[in-house]
Amino acid sequence: MASSSTSSVQMRFKYDVFFLSFRGEDTRKTFVDHLYHALQHKSIHTYKDDERIKNGERISDELIKSIEDSKFYIIVFSTNYASSSWCLDELVTIMECQKTTEHTAYPVFYVVEPTEVRKQSGEFGKAFAKQEKEEAAKKWRQALKEAANLSGFGLKNIVDGSSKFIQKIVEDISLELRSINFSVDEKLIGMEDRIRDVVSTLEIGFDDVQMIGIKGMGGGGKTTLAIAVFYRISFRFEGSNFVENVRENSNPNLSCLKKLQKQILKDVLNAQDIKISDVHDGKKMIKKMMCCRKVLVVLDDVDHIDQLKALAGELNWFNKGSRIIITTRDEQVLVAHRVNLIRYVDLLSQKEAICLLSRYAFGRESPIEEYKVLSEQVASYAAGLPLTITVLGSFLCGKNELEWRDTIERLKTIPLKETLEKLELSYIGLQEDYKEIFLDVACIMKGWEKEDAIEVLESCGLHARNGLRVLKQKSLITISIYGDLGMHDHIEEMSKNIVRRLHPGEPYRHSRLWIADEIKDILVNNQGTEATTNIEWITNSELDPEIMEGLGNIRILDIFCCILNVMIPIWNLMKFTNTFQMLYDI
Repeated sequence: MASSSTSSVQMRFKYDVFFLSFRGEDTRKTFVDHLYHALQHKSIHTYKDDERIKNGERISDELIKSIEDSKFYIIVFSTNYASSSWCLDELVTIMECQKTTEHTAYPVFYVVEPTEVRKQSGEFGKAFAKQEKEEAAKKWRQALKEAANLSGFGLKNIVDGSSKFIQKIVEDISLELRSINFSVDEKLIGMEDRIRDVVSTLEIGFDDVQMIGIKGMGGGGKTTLAIAVFYRISFRFEGSNFVENVRENSNPNLSCLKKLQKQILKDVLNAQDIKISDVHDGKKMIKKMMCCRKVLVVLDDVDHIDQLKALAGELNWFNKGSRIIITTRDEQVLVAHRVNLIRYVDLLSQKEAICLLSRYAFGRESPIEEYKVLSEQVASYAAGLPLTITVLGSFLCGKNELEWRDTIERLKTIPLKETLEKLELSYIGLQEDYKEIFLDVACIMKGWEKEDAIEVLESCGLHARNGLRVLKQKSLITISIYGDLGMHDHIEEMSKNIVRRLHPGEPYRHSRLWIADEIKDILVNNQGTEATTNIEWITNSELDPEIMEGLGNIRILDIFCCILNVMIPIWNLMKFTNTFQMLYDI
């Protein structure tokens, strides 16, 4: 479906900047070269027409195409600019393109006044006088007048400080480009407040060095937020680098960290001849070469303290004003590295989720009328997780109502693969005893009071207090202000999938049981095995302790029964279970 969003139809350009319309004898070896290299250093893709063209020749079709393929134009008006018909022809083409919304021209008045360009007076006018008899003089005058009326940059005399002047031009162009890239390339919903929060926390402009952590569950938008912040502020730094997927690019013995160290140095210093012998050598080089440069470094998806020690060991590795942003699922990594500024990523609200879904499914801000209820159902399933919304939105794009309904029904029994894979990374990294605690909480203890859960788990021989702390730090569980255990719906879904997929279709072999019909069927048919250790059962049937005897390895039995007169005596339970919780409701 076509998008109604204006951003989706914006023109994509081959070049960021057409550089430059200038008179070479005035500026080529001084100001222009410095400005050009400053733009290049900031990774601003720039077209520079540096050919020496004889007076009288007209610009080529190829050059006109390059002008049309550029988003921004920098026009350097110097004293002798108007003596070149080539420059004036370029200017006419630029001003014609400038009249469209896709192009923007910035005049730079290099030791000339805008009024001199506008009226062709002073020294600038003397240069233009050579063109008075030319057939194109009238349109040249009009183009000069239009360009001089634009908002631009002025350097009255070179001693004012051309380096700061160049820095100002580059920063303004960078800011414009970041804003464009941000709106065109990202279907970001609800991000603006989150971005402002992080940028405010960074306190850019202060001379201290800061490390800030962005923490949240997998698929919750940490990386998207970090990318958006990076594009928003990177132009303010002398060097910047976004290191993607640190976890994936660092093997267990960390030997791959050398490549990441090299990447940081190459990108920040804009150098290609970086050689690092080992990780220790890389640490020394980063400290030595970064300490004199104000930099922005983003380390995305960090999951081990050694990664931070290798890539951003200490604050004194970096020059004043530098900022280091770290995204992670594991708060302990940030705490261990003494990162004292930690921001938590809020999941999407229902309204934001529906808007994001609409962007991907319909290419607009809100759902098509007949899909509103279905969109609400999909957003409810996603439970605020941006990853789930974007995957489902892309999948549902172009689908009819029946296909939407079929997808929603399927999700009730078959979880979304992309979400499970992303979330399971946190589970895979757990120690074995913490995996057991996590599965116990997800399948049986969600909603329990923390201290009750600790008592039960510790009686099973598990180090529960430590384990729950680790699970919380890794964004796998939550603990409410009242002390109740909770977790995101998709994390619960992921954990139950882990339990069930080992023996699909054979619930009697599952380690944990929570589906009432399956439990009853297993017990009635005497299919119980020692594989099952934990049961959560909500039933209104009479309970006979003898049918439980086939489950000889039960650790936790959590029964909710609505028939008070069939309470199972505790002594009968004791012969087949080590730990139990029985809750009875009338």
